Amino acid sequence: MTYHVLVRPARLMAAVSLGAALAVSSGAIADDGLGDYRDRFEPLPHFPPIPADNSLTPEKVELGNMLFFEPRISSSGVISCATCHNPALGWSDRIPRATGHDGQIGDRNTPTVLNSGFLGSQFWDGREPDLEGQALGPIEADIEMAMDLDQALERLQEFDLYHEKFGEAYPGDEDPINKENLAKALASFQRTLNTPNSPFDRYLRGDMDALNQQEKDGMVAFVENGCIACHSGPALTDSNFWAIQVPGSTDVGRFDVTGDEADMYKFRTPTLRNVSVTYPYMNNGATETLEEAVAIMGTEMLGRDFDEATIADIAAFLHTLTGEMPDFEVPALP
Repeated sequence: MTYHVLVRPARLMAAVSLGAALAVSSGAIADDGLGDYRDRFEPLPHFPPIPADNSLTPEKVELGNMLFFEPRISSSGVISCATCHNPALGWSDRIPRATGHDGQIGDRNTPTVLNSGFLGSQFWDGREPDLEGQALGPIEADIEMAMDLDQALERLQEFDLYHEKFGEAYPGDEDPINKENLAKALASFQRTLNTPNSPFDRYLRGDMDALNQQEKDGMVAFVENGCIACHSGPALTDSNFWAIQVPGSTDVGRFDVTGDEADMYKFRTPTLRNVSVTYPYMNNGATETLEEAVAIMGTEMLGRDFDEATIADIAAFLHTLTGEMPDFEVPALP
């Protein structure tokens, strides 16, 4: 059905005049001489792409929120997704490598789940293509939650509230508490954990005062030195895999997934969104500061030794990528 909107002529003319005035005003404001650099970037949308087979509904998001904080789907009964992806710590854990259910230390740094729906693959080695595939991995992993999926589902089935919530989220299913729906609910919740409206997003949309001069200089240095070749798109990652051996790491990266020698030491390009609050850095979490990370990336990926001023400028720019944290509630669990 097509709807037609009737607008009175006088109101239409006023709207046209106002729009023209705003366009002129905006054009005058949005001109600091750096338009060619701004055009290389994209603001972060409020939501990532939503897969056709997992529509985003309030019921799924509410259920996924509960499951994200649910420790009883871990073998110890005390670890949840939120243990390593702590909302107070940039939805990561701020330790070099994740600690598992029995105190084991994992091999890799915990990536943030913020804006993870914008990524082309999941995990450092890209072993899962999407959030649905990623969701169940930590539950089953020996050094993470170490829980058999069938047992996890049995624990959830013990609670009437979960029968109610799964039923509301998946009303067409006879037996909705299953692993596919568990993954879809967790993925749905994670797709709402986005951080738009950072200072840099406001700058890209025309607020020239959202960045100071050093931050703008950092943006220019970021582009001129080639950082944007890998850190592009709205999440500032190409979601591709690049070989890098950071100090202290012997991790073979994507080679573990493909067995292809060409993938030795390759890792997915991490998002730079909120990078100033998701330290420490690199796949082994051994890089403590943003400035150190910038220097390492210059040397390892670009073959350049950045001087202190360039490092300071790029780091200042990266601080502008911290957006508004998602609005959520810590759920009351049954």
